[in-house]
Amino acid sequence: MASLSSTPSMEEEKEGSVSVQQSNPQSQHIAASSSTMDLPSNPSWFTPKRLLFIFCVVNMINYLDRGTIASNGVNGKKRTCDDKGICKSGSGIQGDFDLTNFQDGLLSSAFMVGLLVSSPVFASLAKSHNPFRLIGVGLSVFTLATAGCGAAPSFWFIAICRMLVGVGEASFISLAAPFIDDNAPISQKTAWLAVFYMCIPTGIAFGYVYGGLVGEHLNWRYAFWGEALLMFPFAVFGFVVKPLQLKGFSSVESKKALTPMETVSAVTDDLDASKVKGPILVGGDGISADELNKTSKSLDIHNILNRLSQFRNDMKVLLVDKVYVVNVLGYVAYTFVLGAYGYWGPKAGYNIYHMKSADMLFGGITVVCGIFGTIAGGFILDHMSATINHAFILLSGATFLGAISCFSAFCLRNLYGFLVLFAVGELLLFAAQAPVNFVCLHCVEPSLRPLAMAMSTVSIHIFGDVPSSPLFGVVQDHINNWRTTTLMLTSIFVLAAGFWFIGIFLPSVDKCTDENETQVSPNPMVDMKTLPDGNGDKGPAEVQDSNFRPPC
Repeated sequence: MASLSSTPSMEEEKEGSVSVQQSNPQSQHIAASSSTMDLPSNPSWFTPKRLLFIFCVVNMINYLDRGTIASNGVNGKKRTCDDKGICKSGSGIQGDFDLTNFQDGLLSSAFMVGLLVSSPVFASLAKSHNPFRLIGVGLSVFTLATAGCGAAPSFWFIAICRMLVGVGEASFISLAAPFIDDNAPISQKTAWLAVFYMCIPTGIAFGYVYGGLVGEHLNWRYAFWGEALLMFPFAVFGFVVKPLQLKGFSSVESKKALTPMETVSAVTDDLDASKVKGPILVGGDGISADELNKTSKSLDIHNILNRLSQFRNDMKVLLVDKVYVVNVLGYVAYTFVLGAYGYWGPKAGYNIYHMKSADMLFGGITVVCGIFGTIAGGFILDHMSATINHAFILLSGATFLGAISCFSAFCLRNLYGFLVLFAVGELLLFAAQAPVNFVCLHCVEPSLRPLAMAMSTVSIHIFGDVPSSPLFGVVQDHINNWRTTTLMLTSIFVLAAGFWFIGIFLPSVDKCTDENETQVSPNPMVDMKTLPDGNGDKGPAEVQDSNFRPPC
């Protein structure tokens, strides 16, 4: 123990450096990791509640953007002409760029391009770069993209900016949830996730109101510029503060994430450098700089191939996990409806019930039901004892009852009856937010959580709310009946409840709890205590098991 924790003398370093590199390169990294354990594990700014608050505000701004572009004040309406040839000018984005309903729906879905491309990238980079810095990168792109939306001169320019907005969500959503799950109290993990995901409906609702007010009193462009100003401090925060360490990766992995190939490459580079240092400096014969560059490029290619291979293997693990697949399928159907609700809801309410202030009404219902429904879902699951099986029971029951309530609401002719039933339906539906993400985080091993969240996010968007908005627009253009189109959409909630009902009968294991009970301590120094004088028969490679993943 003492020999590992104490600082070696200069003679010992000189005598042992070559032998350590040649015999077992991993020992250097374990020693570095062990010495890191003596330092404070969290930065001075950090407390779990402070982290939750910061992530909640960022999440709310993220989804404020969704509500803003869907609001009547920002989205506006297209130019219309009656039978007599009298035309009314359009307003907002749709009026300024003279968009069809299909093009208008595409704007709500354009962010998916950036999300699809960057989500797997950010999840993979989390193994070699600190996730906190990756969040800072994504939020910076979000800030620039929303500012670009406000300055857009044409439909295609704003469509490209909307694509870049997806990069911000990709970096944040896939990494924030594991951070919260790591730092939440054990008995309140689902409740903390509920508070975080509560910001989704709250942000969208505030976006309706914010977009309506800014679009009406100023101009729709100012709404996007305001979003950029709100997000800018958090983008800077991600770069300037001391970052946190995400569990599931050792401190060495988060800084360097050396694979076995990379470790050998690093040692080879060191040895090559020692050989050619003299000849290059004095002009003698030796390995040329061109040869070193070729070797470096070859190693870089190997490293990229290794990363792609690891990504492919991780994806195979996710795709054969029946619990994960069924959970995501239900989430896709659920998001398909909610996405179209979020974008077309105010317009549907205006056209079906002739609401004078549809943005305010839908925004108010969504924010109240989103807050209480999401938090209630988290606390109920914690009270039931948070297990994957109980989560599926809550998901299927709440979604089915919510579907019946919302379907009945759109069948009514009376506005007040609609508002009551629709509010009850949304209250039940939002109760699914925390449980569905709890299953996503706990049905996989800790090191797969960023990828699991990333692929879940990609799936619910590419198969859910991305196609639902333009498809709703196409169906509405074809049948020209807002009530019928909305009822057809609402019935898909039953499909989501069906997928989650199947999940009740699947054998499921909470991988976090399982590893918490069976895996060794993540601190190599703890394991060293079992070795006589910190050194016994077990070598360093056995202390830091390559298959080890710290508990959630």
